[in-house]
Amino acid sequence: MSMYALTFTEFGGPEVLEYTQRPLPSIENGEVLVEMHIIGLNFADIYRRKGNYHLRGNKPFIAGYEGSGIVVKSRAENIKVGDRVGFADVPFAQAEYVAVPSTHIIALPDTISHITAASALLQGLTAQYLMQDSHAVQKGEVVAIHAAAGGVGQILTQLCVAQGAIVIGLTTSESKKEVIYSCGARHAVNLRGDWKSEILSLTHNKGVDVIYDSVGSTLNDSIAVTREGGHIVFYGMSGGNPAPIDPRLLMDSSKTLTGGDLWGYLTSYDERAKRSSLLFEWILKGVLRLQPPKLFHLSEGRLAHEYLESGQRAGKVLFFTDHAIRDQEVLGKSILGS
Repeated sequence: MSMYALTFTEFGGPEVLEYTQRPLPSIENGEVLVEMHIIGLNFADIYRRKGNYHLRGNKPFIAGYEGSGIVVKSRAENIKVGDRVGFADVPFAQAEYVAVPSTHIIALPDTISHITAASALLQGLTAQYLMQDSHAVQKGEVVAIHAAAGGVGQILTQLCVAQGAIVIGLTTSESKKEVIYSCGARHAVNLRGDWKSEILSLTHNKGVDVIYDSVGSTLNDSIAVTREGGHIVFYGMSGGNPAPIDPRLLMDSSKTLTGGDLWGYLTSYDERAKRSSLLFEWILKGVLRLQPPKLFHLSEGRLAHEYLESGQRAGKVLFFTDHAIRDQEVLGKSILGS
């Protein structure tokens, strides 16, 4: 049997993507086969397509690590056929069917749609560990967030505000300041200006209590705008690798630099269940609001990649499959999204 998947055999721009038939994945003991309905597209998938990020498998490559659907085969004791499930860290997700280890499965409550799950899991669970584990954000703290108008940034901003923190959102676009303010940030600062001086002015030259840096190339500047005894959380390199850090700089100012990666926290089925349950609770209670997603059929991979790279989006970019159409998940939504 075969399925359709979004693949590429060479690294490069969106033009290398092809919607082709591939063999249906087989499953082993402890795995389930998921009929994919909604699939997340993230910047990490663009990095993989370009050849500058870790990539599993052999040519033709299938990117994607996040999505939701229905179990159609199971060789796992705790998961049955017909279960609605999602996942945030399983490779080869941009396909009609995905073999998923049972330990990586996240059960979806009836109140959470496939679209919501695929919109929230990877970015939401990332924001959650950043706010709770990397640095336990406290009421009254001043928090600076790079790429605050991005997927993780929007969620992280809302979660920090819910904790009672004062958020300074950073962006490279004046037009995206409105998105940052809509998430509850007190201030929005453009990185293309003298943003370090602006942050120091906003904090009366004290600096922020914690800064979340997903840009990488800004890391030394992030350290500079953090108060003495403050905290820098480094969790991404969208702007390139950071320059080397002199540890004496941290010692002399009593600052702490922490690295963060979601895979270090999603360590078991129970851990995924606990963290996703809290994330879903925030969504259902309105603590966390997600921007409407942009939807593309999986066959429109090139268009979706171009759209994500263009920087136009405020909400999540998602793929849907023919399974989602049959399940009426995307009923009333155009193929180009709405």
